[in-house]
Amino acid sequence: MTITQLDVPLASVGEGPVWDVGEQALYWIDILGKLVFRHDPVSGETRQWAVPEIIGSMALSADGGAIVALADGVYALDFASGACSLLATSPLLSAEVQLADGKVDRRGRFIVGSSDRKMKEARGKLFALDPGASELRVIDEDIFLANGPCWSPDNATFYHADSLRKLIYAYDYDIETGTVSHRRPFASTEELGGIPDGATVDSEGHVWSAICEGGKIVRFRPDGSIERIVDFPQKLPGSVMFGGPALDRLYVPTLSPAFMGRTADPLDGATFVIDGLGVTGLPEPRFGV
Repeated sequence: MTITQLDVPLASVGEGPVWDVGEQALYWIDILGKLVFRHDPVSGETRQWAVPEIIGSMALSADGGAIVALADGVYALDFASGACSLLATSPLLSAEVQLADGKVDRRGRFIVGSSDRKMKEARGKLFALDPGASELRVIDEDIFLANGPCWSPDNATFYHADSLRKLIYAYDYDIETGTVSHRRPFASTEELGGIPDGATVDSEGHVWSAICEGGKIVRFRPDGSIERIVDFPQKLPGSVMFGGPALDRLYVPTLSPAFMGRTADPLDGATFVIDGLGVTGLPEPRFGV
């Protein structure tokens, strides 16, 4: 196994990686930097787009461009012009509650959480955005800090973390309606030294979670037990995503502690790739498919 730093810009809060199988390119975001990045591993070219507000997550769209979860709603981002236009919002978003991590399910709908900006009350919700809809639909609530949405290969189980509770939850998922039920604890990160941040599921149905503050990437079995721990060279990994032609490379953007008033070192905010894990991921769907 090798861990390599990519030659890409540093982020203040690197999160939300998305590997696009069609383009063979990696996308990720800088939450506080208000940026979307795209990196072509073959050419080495990296592009970036600025968005007008804090960005919680992004996904690619079936009709081109991307959707971005900004603080007050989900917007369409046009890659050609850089313009953002509002697609959907909710009256439950406010100066105290903003959108956070999100991903697209295998029916093309966007599932995105919201978080209490001060991280002191469980004001967050879990929303679904159906293609063509103009309002976010609530599917769960009672969340402090929403993170790490992902699905089992058979679409029957949805995983989502409340980072402040240091818990990853599992839900029963209805892929036809985009609804969740039977929320239950899946795994705790209390003993891992950090919080569960971004996550993905591999082709064998194991959940990979970035343990932010703990300096670890953890692979959980479908029963919630730990299959392996990968010690990471940076304390604040933000998320994980499989990519590469064989979907066997794990990309990991990171956070810089400078935004928390701490001293940063040269690796903070860098983006890494882990090779040699012997595991493959699953293709990420596009919104609206």
